[in-house]
Amino acid sequence: VQLQASGGGLVQAGGSLRLSCAASGRTFSRYVMGWFRQAPGKEREFVATKWRGNAYYAASVKGRFTISSANAGNAVSLQMNSLEPEDTAVYYCAAASAGMILSSIRDPEKYDYWGQGTQVTVSS
Repeated sequence: VQLQASGGGLVQAGGSLRLSCAASGRTFSRYVMGWFRQAPGKEREFVATKWRGNAYYAASVKGRFTISSANAGNAVSLQMNSLEPEDTAVYYCAAASAGMILSSIRDPEKYDYWGQGTQVTVSS
């Protein structure tokens, strides 16, 4: 089971990036897939998740980021607009079983599979 994330890079504040995550080794169409990020010296934090067809976002990214799924649920993307220096972090895609309850979607401990991370750097 592998999650492969791509699309990170360096962008100026106000710019956009699109992250993608492809799953392989298992059918993820019945899994919850989402994104977390971790900045230097900080804990890994929730960014966005698709749960039972609905999108959920951290307050800090709502209105700027959009999560979408594709390939019958075996891929997930994160469109990031109006990027800010505070968005600088390593971004990780993650997957959890479809049985995850809504109250758990923001807890990284509840996710079973993780991608390798992709660096996003936003310059001011």
